[in-house]
Amino acid sequence: MATLKAFTMPKWGIEMSEGTISEWMVGENEPFTKGAVLTLVETDKITNEIEAEAAGRFVRILAEAGGTYPVGALLAVLSDGEAAAADIDAFVANFKQADTSFEPDAGAADAKAPPAAAPPPPAAPEIPAGIAISPVALTRAAAAGVDVATIKGSGPGGRITAQDIDQVVRPVASNTLAGPYPLSPDTDVFASPMAKRLSVLHDVPLAGISGTGARGRVRKADVLAQIQPVAPQATVVAPPVSGVTVNAMSSMRRTIARRLTESKATIPHFYIRRRVRADRLLALRAAVQGQRPSVNDYLIRACALALMEVPQVNIQVHGNDIHRFESADIAVAVATEKGLVTPIVTRADERSIVDISAAMQALAQRAKAGKLKPEEFTGGSFSLSNLGGFGVEQFDAIINPPQGAILAVGTARPEPIDDDGAIRIVPVLHLSLSCDHRAIDGADGGRFMAALANLIERPELL
Repeated sequence: MATLKAFTMPKWGIEMSEGTISEWMVGENEPFTKGAVLTLVETDKITNEIEAEAAGRFVRILAEAGGTYPVGALLAVLSDGEAAAADIDAFVANFKQADTSFEPDAGAADAKAPPAAAPPPPAAPEIPAGIAISPVALTRAAAAGVDVATIKGSGPGGRITAQDIDQVVRPVASNTLAGPYPLSPDTDVFASPMAKRLSVLHDVPLAGISGTGARGRVRKADVLAQIQPVAPQATVVAPPVSGVTVNAMSSMRRTIARRLTESKATIPHFYIRRRVRADRLLALRAAVQGQRPSVNDYLIRACALALMEVPQVNIQVHGNDIHRFESADIAVAVATEKGLVTPIVTRADERSIVDISAAMQALAQRAKAGKLKPEEFTGGSFSLSNLGGFGVEQFDAIINPPQGAILAVGTARPEPIDDDGAIRIVPVLHLSLSCDHRAIDGADGGRFMAALANLIERPELL
């Protein structure tokens, strides 16, 4: 006999409450081996592959691709072999979703209360010979006291389904009379019934209206002509269908939109901008033998050391509380096909440039493949967004809550600078720091930018 198991929506991280089935990689009753990818589950931050823990097959797939389901919901039924349809129906009917909530009060109450004895199952009604009925329908019929012998099944071969039982026990909707329709006070006016109703509805007296109907009868059009016309709205011409492709937002894109909208609407942003010479940093990088760290790796290290020097910026804001961090956990913006992801280089202030470079390469690869772990992109005390690789000279970034600040970096371009009284043309970076004014003052932001500029212009300090 085949063993049936529940395949449910997993939970990755405390904040996850639901997931979206992006795609089923195996079909129903299609055998698979251990380690095979069964489905892709998309959360508000990542898309993960769920692999098979053992060989088997899905004897029943309940969740649809593209559908969103809560954590713990039954997505499919697993089996180590073929199973009878009746056994699968019974398994689905008896499945109880696990409680994945984090409510200590409720849990404590449940722990103190003695377990209640399970009520005995209701007795199943007598099934006459020759009646085909699903286990789910049988359970519902027993609970409702329905005689299944009087029901004509709509399933294959006349089988009684759960929907048939629901149709029988559903109460018949009764019509509610609202009373007679208000009559027109102009009873002596020769008018059509519709004209009289419109006159009452729009408070237009029938007396005095010249009817255009037969024998001077007031018609519907006559009453409508007396109603104040509504100013026509401008017609919006839709673009041609052939030139438009409509794509629904992914779960990740919807979350990005929601979080950034909330950030811009609820966080008072202010910006500090500064030009920093980058010729010495670029020269130091060019002198590295072998695989060179990226400019972004040096900037991560510089931000981390600047945060240690100005800890007022190394924060998170939670309501009326400010959380200050002892180490610099830098969230770095990485562009993926499904949206922006910010993997975190933890304790960047304690890492070398080489270590930061290796960690960042691994994080970026997992981010683009959708295989980041929740702890690798959740939290962070500061963010860095660098669009210099796209030729962007300067931009302002939106704060990634609950963090208190984010640094936007543009490309290094040749510009004139004052070098000890001499004018020189060197590569210059344009930096823009976005700060949450609820927790960070302008002086704190200014000190951070001064410390950061000093580290970039004196890269030997890195």
